[in-house]
Amino acid sequence: MVYSTNDSYEFEETEEVETLKPNEQLLHVKKETKQRGGKTVTVIEGYIGAEEDGKDLCKMLKQKCGTGGSYKNGEMIVQGDEVEKVKKLLKENGYGVK
Repeated sequence: MVYSTNDSYEFEETEEVETLKPNEQLLHVKKETKQRGGKTVTVIEGYIGAEEDGKDLCKMLKQKCGTGGSYKNGEMIVQGDEVEKVKKLLKENGYGVK
C-alpha cells in the first residue's frame, strides 16, 4: 500500500518480466574472486525472467553442488569453484551456456 499527500500522485504497478524458455537463454558462467575477501565463487549472469524463477534455478544449482549462494538482480552466485559442474547442470536443463 502506498500513501501520498500529493493529489496528483498516480501509483504505477511494476510489470513482471516473462521468463524465457531455457533453450532461448544464454547464460554466462564464470569464476570470480574480486571483492569477495579472497573467496572463490561461481557467477551465472544473463538470466532473463521472473525473480521467483531465477531463485528456483539458483536453489537447484546450490543443492546439486552442495554449496551456498544467492540470487539478486538477475545474477546467481554459487559458492566455490563449481564452473564445470554448473555448466553441466545448466546444459542438462536445456540452457545455453557460454
